[in-house]
Amino acid sequence: MLIIFKSKAAAEVIMYKEHIALVLDALSKDSHRGVITFAESANAIALIEKLIEEDKQIRKQQESLNDNADDESDLDEFEKKKRDTVTLSARLFPILDMLRAANKKQEDVLWGV
Repeated sequence: MLIIFKSKAAAEVIMYKEHIALVLDALSKDSHRGVITFAESANAIALIEKLIEEDKQIRKQQESLNDNADDESDLDEFEKKKRDTVTLSARLFPILDMLRAANKKQEDVLWGV
């Protein structure tokens, strides 16, 4: 399912529900319809930045473990594909950018309306 985020401060952002669910759950927001008010936007920005940093640390640890593997050929096809997945920072950048713009212009971010 797609979620379309809207704000007077930025262009619409369209995301898959499963990509933004972690953020919405952490903010106690419904994925079908909701608002991140200007007052909540600073907290939402900090949360997303924290999630991105945690994801980067996990990826570094996984890369370190993979680098310690005996040989690249030992990795099965699934492991090779897993290395090439889209990062959380890339997935969340559009909504993070929108929230920053909304915070700067003191606007809300809405979805499901």
